[in-house]
Amino acid sequence: MLELLTIRNLALIEHATLEFAPGINVFTGESGAGKSLVLRALGLILGGRGGAELVRPGADRAVVEALFVAEDGSETILRREITAAGRSRFQVNGQLTPQAEVTALAQDLMLITGQHGQQRLLAPQEHVRLVDAFLDDPAVLNQQHAALEALRQAEAALAEVDARVADLQGRRDFLEYQLGEIRKVAPRAGEEEELLALRESARSTAKLRDLSGEAHELLRSESGLLAQMGALERVLHGIEAIRPQLPAIEESLSGLAAMREHLTQLERALGQMLRDADSVDLDQVERRLFELQSLSRRLRRPIEELVRLEEEISANLSYLDAADLERRRLVREKAAAQEAARRATQALDEARAHAADRLTRALVEELTSLGFPEQVAVFAEFSPVRVADGVQELRPRFLWAPNPGLPPQPLDRIASGGELSRFLLAVTGLLAAHKLPTLVFDEIDAGIGGTTLLQVAARIRRLAERQQILLVTHWPQLAQHATRHFSIQKIVENGVTQSICRLLDDAQRRAELARMAGEEPL
Repeated sequence: MLELLTIRNLALIEHATLEFAPGINVFTGESGAGKSLVLRALGLILGGRGGAELVRPGADRAVVEALFVAEDGSETILRREITAAGRSRFQVNGQLTPQAEVTALAQDLMLITGQHGQQRLLAPQEHVRLVDAFLDDPAVLNQQHAALEALRQAEAALAEVDARVADLQGRRDFLEYQLGEIRKVAPRAGEEEELLALRESARSTAKLRDLSGEAHELLRSESGLLAQMGALERVLHGIEAIRPQLPAIEESLSGLAAMREHLTQLERALGQMLRDADSVDLDQVERRLFELQSLSRRLRRPIEELVRLEEEISANLSYLDAADLERRRLVREKAAAQEAARRATQALDEARAHAADRLTRALVEELTSLGFPEQVAVFAEFSPVRVADGVQELRPRFLWAPNPGLPPQPLDRIASGGELSRFLLAVTGLLAAHKLPTLVFDEIDAGIGGTTLLQVAARIRRLAERQQILLVTHWPQLAQHATRHFSIQKIVENGVTQSICRLLDDAQRRAELARMAGEEPL
């Protein structure tokens, strides 16, 4: 049950706090006073759409909060906030919650039936939804949906294979040409970079040879560094023989020995460098580079990509050769999924037929209590509808004969606004018979009057015995049954228009009922 609704800065409503009671809670007021805003607030708190246009001018955000209390006393607090920038946030019991979760939760808390519900009744898909709501076991619907999804996936997999095979078959000659060209050249990953590095090394060989030769001459010639160092060592050894243990001579000889070792290593490194440079065949490197670059130009792909392309083409051609086996497997899977979908759909068809029978009988009882003749008849006509390849389901459409002696016809051909209102009331009462959410009726009395109006009032009173009702009406015949009566008025204060909602006391309620009946105030 909805116990409390708080609205702040929603369009024309600056602030409103409404405390509801069990039974019938009525909203009345002149047309345009703002009754629809209260219903809009309820829709927002239950996950409905809403943007920045709903925020009251000058406010930074609109906030709607609702407190629901279950029979066991547990509380659910819903909060919806919409900023002036259009951002929206939902909270359930103080925790941020995704909109989808709020919408799912709201189905057990409240059922809103408005004037647009009459038009929904005319849509064939709504008839299917109503029958499905009366299935003995809702799992049969889920099972059919799962079977159809499995069939769709099998069809998609088969279509993907067929599309890929068709594409590869169309390109097979070109793919084989590309593969042959690549295999003739047989490029390796990183080969071009290696060749470019070798070519650069080979091109620098001449200069390297000259410099290495010059360095070698400086080291090994008769007057080179090594010869000069040898001569110097002999002289120093002669001095050391004459004047032994002279520190300067010992240090010099040690340094010359180390220097000789370093220079000898340098000589070996230069020699190896010359031998390595001489081992590069520049002509062979240039030929290989030309071969690779020619292949790249012919196939219009970089060298590195050609290595991957060979693997890709090989895989595609292998797939093409093996695709027939894959396709046969998928055809078998599709056939099995198709048969499973047919069985699941047949089970759903049977369940719908049983549900439709129970629903139409219950509707006849409801409509009779709402002023239709005892001979009123409601039928569910089933028509096959293709839901997948090779699968048809039977979908219901309501036909009815509200008046004796007339053949049954679709609702949209013979139902008046008042008849649709009563039909909608009957359907809503049946839909809410199990979960018992708060029922919200937005001018369910449209298009009716007189005795029929009294019968609708009586039905709403009976519904209110089992669950809470919020009722927007212009008829005093309905408003007089309110447990709580709220009046909504539009006022202008300091040049600003706003809608205010107030709970009426007994005297105010009598005055409001008189206004609704068109009576002059006392």
